[in-house]
Amino acid sequence: MKFGKWRLAGVALGLVFTALGAVAFPFSGAGAKDESPLSHRKAKNVILLIGDGMGAAHREAIRLATQGLNGTTAMDSLPYSGLVHTHSDDPNGFITDSAAAATAMATGVKTYNGAIGVDANGKPVETVLEAAKKAGKSTGLVTTSQVTDATPAAFAAHVKDRSEQSEIARQFIENSRVDVILGGGEDYWYPSGDPGKFPDNPAEDPSEASKGTKGNLVAQAKQLGYTYVSNEKELNAAKGNKLLGLFANEEMFQQRPEGEGDLYNPRVSLPDMTKKAIDTLSKNKKGFFLVVEEEAIDEMSHENNAALMIQSGQAFDRAVAVAKSYAQRHPDTLVIATADHDCGGLAIEAADNSDESGDGKTISSEDGPFPIAHTDKKFYLDWTTTGHTGVDVPLTAMGPGAAQLIGVYENTYIHDAIWKALGLHKSHR
Repeated sequence: MKFGKWRLAGVALGLVFTALGAVAFPFSGAGAKDESPLSHRKAKNVILLIGDGMGAAHREAIRLATQGLNGTTAMDSLPYSGLVHTHSDDPNGFITDSAAAATAMATGVKTYNGAIGVDANGKPVETVLEAAKKAGKSTGLVTTSQVTDATPAAFAAHVKDRSEQSEIARQFIENSRVDVILGGGEDYWYPSGDPGKFPDNPAEDPSEASKGTKGNLVAQAKQLGYTYVSNEKELNAAKGNKLLGLFANEEMFQQRPEGEGDLYNPRVSLPDMTKKAIDTLSKNKKGFFLVVEEEAIDEMSHENNAALMIQSGQAFDRAVAVAKSYAQRHPDTLVIATADHDCGGLAIEAADNSDESGDGKTISSEDGPFPIAHTDKKFYLDWTTTGHTGVDVPLTAMGPGAAQLIGVYENTYIHDAIWKALGLHKSHR
């Protein structure tokens, strides 16, 4: 693609220096020393928000479509910023998948693609969520994907292959005892032939059907004290401290090529799930650790579907706004907004006739034009791949320990910074 590398690099650098406007930082191999007043405080709560597949160009496209040329998204308004290296420790390559990336953030250990909470030798490694639980904090997982998909799974389960989703579900409720679990993926909680609340073979995707391998895990969860909900009304009414909400057979959206049944239509929005999780977990006077993921940014990027990538990215930013609002009222809360990896090799281009991917030789023609909010200007989005890429991803943060995340570092350092911010002791590790 002519000039494609320069355009993508320009987008990435532009986002970095825009997002970092309030903070100058040294580019180093680890977090910079925190000299702010918050540096001497520990975080009571941590909210880690992960836009799956959301690289620098994704964040900028979301900003342009939502806030315009001079506006600021909730995630970019968090005052401390860094860049995260994402490579995995995989014998077949260095481009990470979500499982290895989430495991690195959860455990501080690099591992192979497909690994959930285990090191490169397949040995389980304690996660920061599990350590927070041992320290007396409540814990939660929220996602628009299956709750047992790679990103949430890596924080609360240990399996050698991410496909073992029913075993992951079992570990959630029996081993790590996650207090709040909200998202999709009911099919992995019920055995074949038992469709649960959502019918097998639905019209929007006839391939979806219950396929659990560990019995009726919803019934087991209820026996263990979880309140089970399957729609927004039930979620809003739930009062207990242990909450399991499954709102779809699989993902809470339909990812297909543009115009072929693709939908971003969660039955319960990511911001609403995030608020309910915070409301529930914050009852614990010892604090909480919460992971929130928007999966559709990645899935729509795999399909090179820019419109729904932006739509899901806007939902993610609203979830960040929920977390930020809570942290502003509870300044002992560390909020982090980042990604596990980039997906799609996205570039932001001018709205003109120079479509460099229109020669039929590349994976996808450019998408758009999309309006830049509050202006009469427009932009195109151009893709270079339907897969993941190896570029760094931005991170922004606020609250106690946030200044430790200034710099350029490996994704494993996110684990280290959270561990330090929470003041977890070696006895918990």
